[in-house]
Amino acid sequence: MQRQQQRQREADARRLRQEEQRARAHRRRVERDHREYRKAEALRRTEELDARVASLRALLASGCRAAPFRATTLVRAETVQPFAPGPLAQPVPMPDARAYQPQGGGWTANRRAQAQAEARARFERDWHAAQAAEAARQQQLASYQRQYQEWADAQLAEVRRHNAGVTATVEGVRRREPDAVIEYFSAALYSSTAWPEGFPRQVAAAYDPAAGQLVLDWELPAYDVVPETKAVRYMASVDQDKETPRPVGRRRALYKEVLAQCMLLVLHELFAADEQGALESVALNGFVDGHDPTTGRPGRIHLATVMAERAAFQELHLAQVDPESCFVDALRGQISARPDQLAAVRPGRRPQDVGDRVVAHGGDEDPDLFAMDPVAFENLVADLFRAMGMQAVTTQRSNDGGVDVDALDPTPIRGGKIVVQVKRYRNTVPPTAVRDLYGTVQDAGANKGVLVTTSGFGPGSHTFASGKPLELIAGPELVDLLHRHGLRGRLGDGATGDTARPADPDEDRLPDDYNVLGMGWTGGVALDVCALVCRGSRVLSDDHFVFFNNPGTPDGAVRALEATAPDKAAIRVAFDGLPDEADRFVLVAAVDPEVNPDADLAGFTDARIRLLDPGLTELGRLEVSDGRAGETALVLGSFRRRANGDWDFVLGGKGYRGGLEELVQDFGIEVR
Repeated sequence: MQRQQQRQREADARRLRQEEQRARAHRRRVERDHREYRKAEALRRTEELDARVASLRALLASGCRAAPFRATTLVRAETVQPFAPGPLAQPVPMPDARAYQPQGGGWTANRRAQAQAEARARFERDWHAAQAAEAARQQQLASYQRQYQEWADAQLAEVRRHNAGVTATVEGVRRREPDAVIEYFSAALYSSTAWPEGFPRQVAAAYDPAAGQLVLDWELPAYDVVPETKAVRYMASVDQDKETPRPVGRRRALYKEVLAQCMLLVLHELFAADEQGALESVALNGFVDGHDPTTGRPGRIHLATVMAERAAFQELHLAQVDPESCFVDALRGQISARPDQLAAVRPGRRPQDVGDRVVAHGGDEDPDLFAMDPVAFENLVADLFRAMGMQAVTTQRSNDGGVDVDALDPTPIRGGKIVVQVKRYRNTVPPTAVRDLYGTVQDAGANKGVLVTTSGFGPGSHTFASGKPLELIAGPELVDLLHRHGLRGRLGDGATGDTARPADPDEDRLPDDYNVLGMGWTGGVALDVCALVCRGSRVLSDDHFVFFNNPGTPDGAVRALEATAPDKAAIRVAFDGLPDEADRFVLVAAVDPEVNPDADLAGFTDARIRLLDPGLTELGRLEVSDGRAGETALVLGSFRRRANGDWDFVLGGKGYRGGLEELVQDFGIEVR
């Protein structure tokens, strides 16, 4: 027994030693992996710093390789999405009489004749039904074609107006009209792909036609564009990263070199874009936003200035020059001796000496998104995506495939390619724009599509986008996102709120963006489908109860329609035309007591609401509850206004045994 106990103690001791050895080995592996990870991370950060410095040194050379701006990049192709009727293109198949053979036959002539008559009756019934369905299809197809043609004509007209504006601008540049020159060369700077991500693009410009001189102030990057840290090294002994600072003299020298490259690159892009020969010279002043070291007040501090003549500038080979020597010696420009300390230079000719015009957004007041230059607005949206941690670039303004901004979300699993469309609208974005975006997402093989607008979206757009890789950002949400990510923007006169629209003599007319709600169900019970425009659970007035004796509201926003197959009832609603105080649009159904006096809703099954656009193209389906025995009226569902003005559908289901009379009383209507 003692020997057994001794052997057991020895075995336990060996097991403990082995466990300790395994634990020590595991700790060594963890520590080694940790050190390797920290070492690799420090190396990655150092390589990233080196890459940033290398890109700064190569700023001018890489910028000169970018394609020069041409007015043709602003021209849009005169093409529209082809007519696609979908299932409406397929005729309704007609029944074949040969498939209707007598059933049963029988032994007697009378029975055979009866069977043949029954087969013929079935064929005629199905033939008439198919003929009616085909007539309805042709009617819907013709309506859809009319709607499409109107849309296509409007699209082409807009493209032609835009292209005519581009042509007029180019002609204005050729005639040296100041407004055209400023607009053209501002577009050249804003649409440039030569600038690294994060570099500012703010300009104040003026043009002197007599001298053929463009005068502009251009924002330069701040001192922190040059990394303060030179390298990162992991110190295993203390498990910390050690950052080696970049020598102050080298950092200052690199910053001066970057400023000189920026000034030369602006001049290069302007002269390269001048196909019309409008620029004899350019007076360029580079500034940064900061605090004047002498007064402490915020303001623009000029760090570089130059007046470059076309003839002299075109003699330069920028890809091979030393930027600072070229700028100071060859062009006789001035650059701050201590730009890191914001030591200012005296600028040459200023835009206000000629007549200034600030082209970019910025300044003390949030820019009005409605009034912003279209290119600047697209750049602002791209800035927003970058501020949210994504990679984003604006596309060329022709042959862009319906994409205004290309974005890439680097987040694992949920990230990927994102296509962005920008709509600077004052009125509700039509559902066709959302459908077009979905087609673009599929064609581009993107993970997601985002539609950004200054206005809002109707229920048709939200219904179509539901369940698809689409995101809709309305105006108020856009302003909120801009402010949350340090950017600026407002909608009209309000900082973040209502869109200020100019007076419109047709303001009271019914909006063009309306929907048709088609109701269908199985079962032979005859129903009346009605609508109520409500605030909360109370109808606004008796006039806002749409039923068989009141087919429409006074403002025309809601109107009962003749249903077309396969629907059994239809109501048209323009959600933008509903009164401001209305926050619910309720759909109800009730048994028609004159047709089915003894019926209830037990036979009301497979009910659904089809959401249609003005051309009767189906945008989506909303399922509603079946009826129940003993009930003769039912709330199908309600559209409810959200805080941002959009509408969502909420399923109903409340039933009433007292029919339509009891239901409307529940909504505050007195039945006399």
